[in-house]
Amino acid sequence: MSRQVAPWEHREEGWPLDDPAVSETMLALTNGYLGVRGTLDEGSPAATPGTYLAGFHEVRDIPYAERGHGDPELDQVLVGVADGTRIRLLVEGKPLDLRSGAPVHHERVLDLRTGVLARAVRWRSPRGDEVELRSRRLVSLVHRELAALEYVVEPVRGPLQLLVHSELVAEPPPSRSGAVDPRASPPLPRDTLVPRLAEDWADGAVLVHETRRSRYVVAAAMVHHVLGPARRPSPVVRADGAVARWSLAVRAAPGRPLRIVKLLAYHWAPRGDPGTLARQARETLEGLRGRGFDALVDAEREALDAVWLRADIQLDGDPELQHALRYATFQLHRNAARSEGRAIPAKGLTGPGYSGHTFWDMDIFLLPVLTHCAPRHAEEALRWRASTLPQARDKASRLGLRGAAFPWRTIAGEECSGYLPAGTAAFHVTAAVAHAAARHASAAGDERFEREIATPLLVETARMWRSLGHHDPRRGGRFSIDGVTGPDEYSPLVDNNLYTNLMAQANLRAAADLVDRLGAAATGVDPDEVRAWRAAADAMTIPYDGELGVHLQDEDFARHAPFDFAARSPEDYPLLLHVPYFELYRRQVVKQADLVLAMALCPGSFTPEEKRRNLAYYEPLTVRDSSLSAGTQAVLAAEVGDLQLAYDYLAEALLLDHHDTASNTADGLHLAALAGGWSAVVEGLAGLRQRRDGLAFAPRLPRGLRRIAFRTELRGGRLEVEVFPEVTVYRLLAGTTVEIEHHGERVRVAEAAPVRRANPPPPAPPPLRQPPGRHPRRRRPG
Repeated sequence: MSRQVAPWEHREEGWPLDDPAVSETMLALTNGYLGVRGTLDEGSPAATPGTYLAGFHEVRDIPYAERGHGDPELDQVLVGVADGTRIRLLVEGKPLDLRSGAPVHHERVLDLRTGVLARAVRWRSPRGDEVELRSRRLVSLVHRELAALEYVVEPVRGPLQLLVHSELVAEPPPSRSGAVDPRASPPLPRDTLVPRLAEDWADGAVLVHETRRSRYVVAAAMVHHVLGPARRPSPVVRADGAVARWSLAVRAAPGRPLRIVKLLAYHWAPRGDPGTLARQARETLEGLRGRGFDALVDAEREALDAVWLRADIQLDGDPELQHALRYATFQLHRNAARSEGRAIPAKGLTGPGYSGHTFWDMDIFLLPVLTHCAPRHAEEALRWRASTLPQARDKASRLGLRGAAFPWRTIAGEECSGYLPAGTAAFHVTAAVAHAAARHASAAGDERFEREIATPLLVETARMWRSLGHHDPRRGGRFSIDGVTGPDEYSPLVDNNLYTNLMAQANLRAAADLVDRLGAAATGVDPDEVRAWRAAADAMTIPYDGELGVHLQDEDFARHAPFDFAARSPEDYPLLLHVPYFELYRRQVVKQADLVLAMALCPGSFTPEEKRRNLAYYEPLTVRDSSLSAGTQAVLAAEVGDLQLAYDYLAEALLLDHHDTASNTADGLHLAALAGGWSAVVEGLAGLRQRRDGLAFAPRLPRGLRRIAFRTELRGGRLEVEVFPEVTVYRLLAGTTVEIEHHGERVRVAEAAPVRRANPPPPAPPPLRQPPGRHPRRRRPG
């Protein structure tokens, strides 16, 4: 199978596929509420079929060898619901199956401008009959409960008898063969979905199921509209338990194809009434009965036009990365657009990876993209975080803390990680939530959001930090946060992780500033508490080694023995699959950007020279065993002047799923890596930094890239930034005059008055090397 690069299309040609599961991920369609994997119309062969709804999950016990006091008890797992994409075709009694007969031609194209997945196949049956099949599939941005399919079959050489079975199937996906990845979750029991109701009517059916333990109820309904041939018998419809089937037998001929439009609707609710949900699903379909497939496509095109107007990034000089940037933008927006009160999982709704859990990935990596390109989506995600404050307060209370401690991984707000070092101890997740809320409040300038969402998030998280840390007399009264895990999961349960401390410091100061601005009466915070927050922030421990001349990832990091990188082959990565954690935990080896991420998110806490020395020290220790890392490393590489390395890391982040370099794209997209590609361009090459008084830019292009252009939203306005090798042009497309910085120079940009500024040459970068065998692939333009 081959993949063709086009700016606005993701195209797959040929059969068989290199890996059907990866293809199903890359061609997945979602609107943030409803997600459908990119399986073939006929449903087989399939690796991991799946239809998912945001927040729809089952619970199960978390197994422990020894349970500790306060440990979480229940896991939450995303559940696949009834799949309505399956349409089986029999040609003169022979089933269309790409494993039998011969696919003369096979192509699937995901159009990034319309959101439509189109398929074209010419198939010859074992007895020599040929048909052409053309299908189109979409998941609607306009109607969040809706998916739609158009299915057209035409005989090639003469009349043929066709039998179509269109189905709704609520069956667990087949288990994937091969080695078990310990990062993957075990499957749910096959009887997780319990049938509650099944109804059929002349052109469709509805199935209602309930999860066995969480008691979530979902209704899935389908209806059909048939065009041609002129004479056809009535379809036969049956619905029972796990399967509903609509069947139609016709005789078609060249020039007289069979054309079917199938609409699907999904409604769900915790402990919902089956009859009510079934009626809602059917009413959704009834309300759209008169609309043809083309009308639905036009509505999608209009909705996506609005996305591209704000979010498109143009990159001249590297066609593959231009395509990958647009694909990333498409999927980031589609996985967030209609989540509306639900979390955005790390894999979105493109697969079952990580059990459908949401991590800090959303707050630190995805939400900055949405804040600058789709502020309403970012606000919805933060409103979801605020809605889970009761669970976060409960977690903090169980750990003996005040305020709110947000979960490492969750679907509905409760902690789902049973692993203390990387779960309970990863308090930096709480700082991620506060950081995202403060950043969005500053960028949006929305007083209502600041009062309703940012205030409770910042106040409750500040309370948690004040109770988690302490003023240590042995450290001269410095504020210390002990026994935590930062972003680097190879260094757990450390004292004073620098990233955690700096993010906590920013959290405490942002909360104090907010209370000072809004007043104690409006926030319910006593002035003495604010003074305690400021005292903790001002006295925060910042580990630094004067002898090495670098900041320390944690107090004891430099005391650990070196890791023997030379003894490892490329096949040993990721190390967590080949090296005992015991060994990783006591060596100087970094899974992903940790202190380097601190420099990206807290740039004012380091001088330019400190950033250079820090990056030179940690780059040879960072193995990038996490998909979160490359985008951040690109940002810092660009800042210190190594534009080629930034370009290399940009490509690594954006192409991770396209090339399946982490070997788990089959389980769903890595949304944080896609967002990391955006960061590598916008925050790396363009040097965007968000400050209290606005935006600052420091644009520079690596050799070979001719131009990048993007737009960003700020306080209701829209700024376009166009970077060339020698100059940058700023245009205000909406809003009043804004002030920005260009390489430290204050610049005023007014509407209809573009501003041009020269790009100074980059500074000479420090010598940057990677662990043996872990250097990124060198990127060459074109």
